[in-house]
Amino acid sequence: MHILVTGAAGMIGHKLVERLLADRALGGTAITRLTLHDIVPPRAAQQGIAITSHASDFSAPGEAEKLVAGRPDVIFHLAAIVSGEAEENFDKGYRVNLDGTRRLFEAIRTLQDYKPRLVFTSSIAVFGAPFPDRIGDEFLSTPQTSYGTQKAIDELLLSDYSRRGFLDGIGIRLPTICVRPGKPNKAASGFFSNIMREPLAGQEAVLPVTDTVRHWHASPRTAVGFLIHAATMDLAMLGARRCLSMPGVSVTVAEQIEALRRVAGEPAVRLIKRVDDPFVASIVANWPRNFDTRRALALGFKPDDSFEAILRTHVADELGGKIAA
Repeated sequence: MHILVTGAAGMIGHKLVERLLADRALGGTAITRLTLHDIVPPRAAQQGIAITSHASDFSAPGEAEKLVAGRPDVIFHLAAIVSGEAEENFDKGYRVNLDGTRRLFEAIRTLQDYKPRLVFTSSIAVFGAPFPDRIGDEFLSTPQTSYGTQKAIDELLLSDYSRRGFLDGIGIRLPTICVRPGKPNKAASGFFSNIMREPLAGQEAVLPVTDTVRHWHASPRTAVGFLIHAATMDLAMLGARRCLSMPGVSVTVAEQIEALRRVAGEPAVRLIKRVDDPFVASIVANWPRNFDTRRALALGFKPDDSFEAILRTHVADELGGKIAA
């Protein structure tokens, strides 16, 4: 089996590649080749599987055609400009998140006798306020950010290209991934991870919003599980509704902090410093907070048990089981 991963140098992309290399198979079929792409060179150990890495702007003319020339059986399309950057740089967001995705779909369509499984990472940002208490898959998609708009358009394209038989696609709306390892990025949601990751490592972190902000979360480990399941499940069960929201954990910032207190104690909590940021607060105010994901659950997608479980997963996976605070 030949697998293509776009966005392979990103946090989720890298963890997905690690999982694929560890499993050495997908859906019971041996993986023989991996094609990895990002704006910077993705890195992965060979481990007996042929790996080809590409570094380029995949939204540039001709780049998508190069990536699908080898006719990968499964494509994980993770490449995107994150929310805060897409809001700050309108042209770049639309060029990468929309035009790049359309170029990838078109490159697939132009190949004869080719219909790969394509797993697209969408976002809960496709929904906009005002929200019900719990958002179901039938809730109207009215995004309030450029990033959410780009992802919503991509979802429509994915469904149409699948309906026409050009590809076999599924779009999964990921919760905010927490706790993200590594350094902060330009995602507006990054502080949800920052206020957990830095204190667990004994460092200060800035909280730019109020404690009452509620949000929807999943751990990196669980997000990779979503991707693997989406690539191997029977898509006939989706019918014409090719995109769905992934299960997650809905908590307020205050509840996050209480979970941190249970896991790491009061010294870790004291490392959180409150500094209001109206720009971040204005973006987060238009994000959904809680979901009804019975459809995804019925289809076999498995969430984290709690936010405390998310923190303990981070400690196990990224900190070697040790807390600095």
